[in-house]
Amino acid sequence: MNAPARLISQLALAGLLAAALPAAAAPAQGAVSTEAGQVAIRHEKFTLANGFEVILVEDRRLPLVAFNLWVHAGPRNETKGQTGFAHLFEHLVFAGSKHIPRGEFDKYVDAAGGTDANGSTNFDRTNYYFTLPSNELEKGLWLKADMLGWMIDEVDSVALANQQDVVRNERRQSAENQPYGIVEEAKYQALYPEGHPYRAVVIGSHADIQSIRLKDVKDFARTYYRPNNATLVLAGDFDPKQARALVQKYFGTLKAGPKPPEVRVATPEITKERRLIVTDRIELSRLSLAWHTPAMFAAGDAALDIAAHVLGGGKASRLYGLLVRDKQLAQSVDVAQESQSLSSVFGIDVVARPGASLEAIEALVDAELAKLAATPPTEAELVQARAVIQTQLLQRMEKVGELADLVNHYNQMAGDPGFVGKDLARYAQLTPAAVSAAVAQWLAKERRVVVQALPGEQVLPPEVPTPPMPTKAAKGERESLNAPEPWRNKPPAAAKAKPLTLPAAQSFTLANGLTVIHSPKAGLPLVIASLVLRAGQAVNPADKPGLAGFTAAMLPEGTTTRSAQQIAESVAALGATLTAQAGSEEARLDFSGLKASTRDGLALLADVVLRPAFATPEIARLKAQRLAALAQQREQAPLLANAVGNRVTYGAGHPLAENALGTEASIQAVDSAALRGFWQAHYRPERAALVVAGDLSEAELRALVEPLFGGWKGEGAAPVVVPLPAAKPIAARTVVVDKPGAPQTALAIVAPGPFAAAPDAAAIKVMNAALGGLFTSRINNQLREVKGYTYGAFSGYAMGRERGQFGIRGSVRTDVTGAALVDIWKEIAGMRAKPMGAAELNRVRNAQLLSLPGLFDTNGAVVAGYAGNWAAGLPLSAITDLPKKYAAVTSATALKAAKEHLDPAQLIVVAVGDKAKVVPQLEAIGRKPESMSAGQ
Repeated sequence: MNAPARLISQLALAGLLAAALPAAAAPAQGAVSTEAGQVAIRHEKFTLANGFEVILVEDRRLPLVAFNLWVHAGPRNETKGQTGFAHLFEHLVFAGSKHIPRGEFDKYVDAAGGTDANGSTNFDRTNYYFTLPSNELEKGLWLKADMLGWMIDEVDSVALANQQDVVRNERRQSAENQPYGIVEEAKYQALYPEGHPYRAVVIGSHADIQSIRLKDVKDFARTYYRPNNATLVLAGDFDPKQARALVQKYFGTLKAGPKPPEVRVATPEITKERRLIVTDRIELSRLSLAWHTPAMFAAGDAALDIAAHVLGGGKASRLYGLLVRDKQLAQSVDVAQESQSLSSVFGIDVVARPGASLEAIEALVDAELAKLAATPPTEAELVQARAVIQTQLLQRMEKVGELADLVNHYNQMAGDPGFVGKDLARYAQLTPAAVSAAVAQWLAKERRVVVQALPGEQVLPPEVPTPPMPTKAAKGERESLNAPEPWRNKPPAAAKAKPLTLPAAQSFTLANGLTVIHSPKAGLPLVIASLVLRAGQAVNPADKPGLAGFTAAMLPEGTTTRSAQQIAESVAALGATLTAQAGSEEARLDFSGLKASTRDGLALLADVVLRPAFATPEIARLKAQRLAALAQQREQAPLLANAVGNRVTYGAGHPLAENALGTEASIQAVDSAALRGFWQAHYRPERAALVVAGDLSEAELRALVEPLFGGWKGEGAAPVVVPLPAAKPIAARTVVVDKPGAPQTALAIVAPGPFAAAPDAAAIKVMNAALGGLFTSRINNQLREVKGYTYGAFSGYAMGRERGQFGIRGSVRTDVTGAALVDIWKEIAGMRAKPMGAAELNRVRNAQLLSLPGLFDTNGAVVAGYAGNWAAGLPLSAITDLPKKYAAVTSATALKAAKEHLDPAQLIVVAVGDKAKVVPQLEAIGRKPESMSAGQ
């Protein structure tokens, strides 16, 4: 399951900025109110007789209900020698329960049209969540109640062994085969002493994960997985009276457990600076500074949150401007106040450019910290930080699942699900002097840990063997905490579903040819706009790979009216984001912010696309940044596998075969003339669409767009559009890229695929959902849940206007690379051999069809959908037609799609891993691998 969720203290509202919020409340059907600049969440809380807490957040914006169950246990509750146990237990909860057989939980969620289904563990809690269509309220409660009350009935040595393998694969993927993963671990071990529950981070160690026994699992369940130690938040479209009755029905008979032991741990104190060097398989060095700081919501927490934004909260921040823009010593800067219940950590991470000195970077950071400690930040910096935090919080409330999680967060961490008003007040009351004083008090040099991450050998603890997985449980392994209730064996039926409707859009065209696509959404005062252009990698000149991406990246870096710094400061002052990037076939410039900032945000968007400066100093800076990014890609095996996969799929000379960043030579060769030439040829109104979703009427949008974009005219004659070369048929082959010592092999199994306009696109997607698109798919189930080879392996079709690719991707344990491929090929053969049975078809088809409202539940999702369809050449109706297209898929059409678009004879295997260990496995299964270098 997922890594720890980002804590809300980083996103808490920074002030009661009535001027930035509309005076009127959100529509009555929404739970979130912004009346008079005050943000509030309407909710109701009650407690069952067994101690189970329930919070109802009625929100009628969409026909969805979010189920968010927090168990108040995490690593803070682990005992010595059991690091990673809380997270391992999270996995076990999904492995089956008394009334829901192993492997069926997620299938029920899929069949019901669930979205956002997962679990997460952070230091202080474990979270289980999904969102279902509102007519499945009772089924969602049935599932959640069984997870909490009857999981212990099903868990046995087989389930435990399987999830130990899965979690250890997650550790390999997230810590050992991820740049700076072991560095983070070393930082926490330096911050916290032996015995402190935060010392080992959430994932734990291989030795401790493998040492967990079934008795430990049962003891943990008896202590912590009881109704009096859990809270359920329901947020969405339901009748509160009915919800109360159903919660009582499903949770009321669960037996309360003993009161969990209190966690009493003193906050560690560092009185002398601790320094360490960690070598890792990385390309770029990194400096990390970390301090113990006040616990969440304690005095000083909010001030340090603001300090983090001032120092490193985006391109307008001090350290970004100093280290990335001015001195050009850093590739990236991240600063955060990571707030937790026992103690918080203030961290500064600076990834250095090649050749930059970490000592020089540290000296500059220290000088900036000393300056902030001595001199309060400006009022403008405070306004910027508050505005950013404010917008991010409101955007989080847009999605009912995240709204539910926010309420649960406040309930546990502050003891009040309606704490949002008091949280806002923390930021509203802050003065510049208070921020400066907090920095002086908490961020002194003698109180910190300093970690230098340097390229070199990765040193890991001795390998912990993976024992053979038991084939069956031993006698006496099962027990119950709650009395048998046979009526729970039958899942509740769904209520009558509401009509399935998706957010529609209208379009109009300006006189200059610019298409404007608009999907209004009243409610929260938020707007997202995306300018999408046919200016992606596909139109790169043959001798200038990477030029499309370089051009897009340059647009926010200065115009004829604003410098890069002025643009960054303007965006930050609005509390908005403005990004630009190029994909395979399109370039996109995205603005996201409050409704009140839309006029200024669209003006910035227009300025950067219509009047780019392409200044020589900024080009030089971006060259260095992109060269460093090219090096960073070599650190990450999955990215490397994808890059090589594109190379072998499309073949030499095809624009999509090259790395999207380009090559070292092509990056070095870029100059202002090349960038301006590409911009003049491809950034034209008749080749662009402005897609807008949010709290804007058509009249309001027209009044904004015409003055800003109506005068845009392409420079010179429009270029002749040359179609992409057709992908040539390819033969199966196996390519190995050596990554010595890698604990996993990153796989990319690729082949050319159909385009977006394929008439059988819906059948392809339903078929792929069964093969490898869903968590419950055949490939992921076999490799993860049955064999324990991987943390996850999935397949998908990328379908564009003139390009298509099929791929299966995932990382597997090095020693089972060959075995994993054998299993994947079996699943492919099975998919092509016979039609799906009725149960599987209904499940995977419903997972596509009934989940649609949950997939288009935010402005960002709506904009991404319509922008992507425009880029792919699909009509506006392509989204609203999805329900009938998915509903029409049959077993026969899905089988036909598999036979036509899933050809094993064309699949190319790219394996990035330890060549010495991988090649013998590949040869043993009849494959003759060829070697390829990362840059070949």
